[in-house]
Amino acid sequence: MKNNAITSRDIDFAKWYTDVVRSAKLADYSSVKGCIVIEPNGYAIWEKMQEILDKKFKELGHVNCQMPLLIF
Repeated sequence: MKNNAITSRDIDFAKWYTDVVRSAKLADYSSVKGCIVIEPNGYAIWEKMQEILDKKFKELGHVNCQMPLLIF
């Protein structure tokens, strides 16, 4: 099934990726230039990835740290 709202991956990979992310409601652009809003579907994926990776990192003896989200 072809979806005309999503650019073909063979034509423009970056546009295809953006189209898929926005169509799946994973993230969207903010009104603030350079900022992206992570939508609930995208955040759910992020939380699951974090859960899995956190367990694996701790098994290996690593310690978590967090970097700034915005740099002025």
